[in-house]
Amino acid sequence: MTRRPAALMLPAAALAAVLTSCGVQPSGVIGAGEPPTGLTKGLRLYFVSPTGHLEGVSRPDAQITGLDAALKLLVSGPTEPEQKRGLTTLVSRISFDATAEATRVTLRSPGTTFSGNRRDDLINGQLVCTLARAQSTLHPAIRPDDVQVTLIGDGRPVGPYRCSQFMGG
Repeated sequence: MTRRPAALMLPAAALAAVLTSCGVQPSGVIGAGEPPTGLTKGLRLYFVSPTGHLEGVSRPDAQITGLDAALKLLVSGPTEPEQKRGLTTLVSRISFDATAEATRVTLRSPGTTFSGNRRDDLINGQLVCTLARAQSTLHPAIRPDDVQVTLIGDGRPVGPYRCSQFMGG
């Protein structure tokens, strides 16, 4: 059996004392409310960023009573500070009628043709994502990710789409 010199044991004991007594006292459980989960609450509109991708912007104070109201906000475009960040809308002043049944939304827009080229993909994404979020805002039990949107213009219907299909970057 080997004995360690007391000179080596003393620094080790002092180090252990320092590490175990850092001065923080234990406390009871401190309530901080519900943890944040999932997407932000409230209405979001989806605009096109300078890099050509969709970017959702919050409209927490927007009180909408229907899907058409959300589309009118989208058509009115980004605010001045959002424009300074380079955001824009490709959705023009079109005629539209949006209806919904639970997680299924249909947008009818006479005089419009929905297709799959890159520019239309961004327009479709703006419409789909804004409508999905609006439906979720109007019916909080519905998650935006569960909403499917079909776009019907003068051509064949396109969709149903989910917003996630347009958010890949």
